[in-house]
Amino acid sequence: MSQTIFISNRLPITVSKKNKQITFKESIGGLATGLKGYHQHSDALWIGWPGIPQEKLTKSETEEMTSKLKNTYKSYPVGLSQHDLDLYYEGFSNKTIWPLFHYFQEKTEHDIKTWERYQKVNQKFFEATKPFIEEDSMIWIHDYQLMLLPKLIRQAFPYVKIGFFLHIPFPSYEIFRLLIWKDEILEGLLGSDLIGFHTYDYVRHFLSSVRRIKNINHNFYKLQYNDRNIAVDAFPMGIDYTFFNEHPAQIKKQNDMKIILSVDRLDYTKGIVERLNAYQTFLEIYPKYRKKVKLHLIVAPSRAKLESYDRLHQMIEKRVSEINGKFGNFEWMPIWYLYQSFTQDDLITYYKTSDILLVTPLRDGMNLIAKEYIASRNDFDGMLIISETAGAASELSEAMIINPNDAQSIAHSIKNALEMTRIEIIQRNKILHERLKTYTVQYWASEFMERLKNLGETHVIDPTTDDLDLFHLIKTYKKGKNRLFLLDYDGTLMSFKKTPAEAKPTRSLKKLILELAKPNNHHVVIISGRDHETLEAWFHDLPIDLVGDHGLWIKKQGEAWKKTLPVDDSWKKDVITLLDKYIARIPGAFIEEKSHAVAMHYRAAEPEMMHMKLQEIKDALFTLKGKTTLEIQEGHKVIEIKDQRINKGIAAQSFLQEAVYDFILVAGDDTTDEDMFQTLNDAYKIKIGYGISKAHYRVESVKKFIDVLNALRDAK
Repeated sequence: MSQTIFISNRLPITVSKKNKQITFKESIGGLATGLKGYHQHSDALWIGWPGIPQEKLTKSETEEMTSKLKNTYKSYPVGLSQHDLDLYYEGFSNKTIWPLFHYFQEKTEHDIKTWERYQKVNQKFFEATKPFIEEDSMIWIHDYQLMLLPKLIRQAFPYVKIGFFLHIPFPSYEIFRLLIWKDEILEGLLGSDLIGFHTYDYVRHFLSSVRRIKNINHNFYKLQYNDRNIAVDAFPMGIDYTFFNEHPAQIKKQNDMKIILSVDRLDYTKGIVERLNAYQTFLEIYPKYRKKVKLHLIVAPSRAKLESYDRLHQMIEKRVSEINGKFGNFEWMPIWYLYQSFTQDDLITYYKTSDILLVTPLRDGMNLIAKEYIASRNDFDGMLIISETAGAASELSEAMIINPNDAQSIAHSIKNALEMTRIEIIQRNKILHERLKTYTVQYWASEFMERLKNLGETHVIDPTTDDLDLFHLIKTYKKGKNRLFLLDYDGTLMSFKKTPAEAKPTRSLKKLILELAKPNNHHVVIISGRDHETLEAWFHDLPIDLVGDHGLWIKKQGEAWKKTLPVDDSWKKDVITLLDKYIARIPGAFIEEKSHAVAMHYRAAEPEMMHMKLQEIKDALFTLKGKTTLEIQEGHKVIEIKDQRINKGIAAQSFLQEAVYDFILVAGDDTTDEDMFQTLNDAYKIKIGYGISKAHYRVESVKKFIDVLNALRDAK
């Protein structure tokens, strides 16, 4: 049976130390409850921070803690120092990711030190997990503190199944793009096989960011990336319905005072100040409810070390004092304020004695309190007023849905809830109960794990292409007496840039090519789709041959450029006129006119617009080309129109007619390079990047291929 591993920032067990005694306390609610069944009734291992900085424990205490966690709780601790916690958790996680993902751009900090520590701690989690990973393991990683971990595991264990679930909102692209390290975060998440969110809004935002930042389109919520299929879906998290619904507390109210309940931990995303403002508005425009309604405001302390949270605490206390001072008297206080944490048993008592639950976060991933309130009301009484920006709102449509910034709307909703007949309240709540009874936290965990387990082969296998074996390549290279290198440029020797001009070769690249071409038995050819004038400007001073325009132009060392066949380019004017009409409406796209080809580049264009327009452009080009010898080739964010009689394969073959080589290396990354791979049967063919290819071998990036060339240069 495969090993199941859960990984989260915190273990479901909190370890503490008092009077030199180590104690262990099990967590309740939320994630701990949802995964409890899997964790207890299988060989599942839970990995996370145990809740105590590692420097507070001696070596023997650490060993004692680790042993107890493994043997009693099937958990394994990740040791984090207070410095780690200050920078990784309080820093990057809660001062960068948390505010930005909740749309609080003004509170978001970009600090390279906290980012570096975030990377290091994710690496610590990987190192702690690594010894337990088996070939058929299933790994479920949780939340925003560990968004780099899927990639770290994927790189070391390519074929294990990895799931990731984000418990907070994923923001829109316009917000996410503000993150300095957005590429790295997406790279980390895309190491997963299954990525889950609470709502389809978050799924949509994630897919939009992937499309715009990574230029990857989805097909029915599936992404294809690095030769893998990645599923993305919504899994709304539920609660332990039975626990709340069958709780023994049976409390009856002692008077006719209507109780409005508000329960949150201290956080600026919860809209607590805005909620107090709305409650004041309610008292102002509906004075008849004064002395008849009381707000029980429960705020659990949270992140007290952060200055912004301390300021929020002071602001809440000030508003409570102002409202009580303005409307209250010795007989009645409008707000009963409690700044403390409560057990779930205590909260259920508050749920059962409240007429209204007011849940108005400015942004919330889910908000399980809203679900707990409904479930605990086994009398089907009590009205929920919930913000439309809470994830739970999409499931609780029978409740009153409000805009958390609209004080008057909230005030009206409070009045309507107080005046709603009990019959209508019961009708609404019975529907909600049926939904919550079905979609429990156990169902949520089971659904995600079953989906992960039943994913088909996530790797898109190309049976004809293997990962490059550098040792074998060097061994073959050393046997060669006369060696030929046929090298594409863009995407092979140089990474793609936004514009072709930006891809000018660096000094180090030219030095490498020069050193590779120095031996008398080495013949180096750069064979590119670039126009021959550009290749001449860039490489005229190197002892190599050049092939431009996909094989139309060839320049041997010491000779002038020669055209390989006569071509008619009268068609270019019509193609450029057609493309100009589209370019005018697609910012970022541009036309590159070559001597006998036309290319439309759209790497810098808005991906969603190109996704919609691309097929229309191709259809128009196919209509224009008619029965001519023109062909339309698609490359990496480029469409190129050229004479189909011109291709790199024919040009590459011409070099074999002039000399005999016993070692041939041909490398390329794009569809235009497939002609070389198909033509050269006895060559060592290397594909750079992913996708189906006629090459025998592949490397994953330009950087890795440059490493290969460096290794060959240094081989003795």
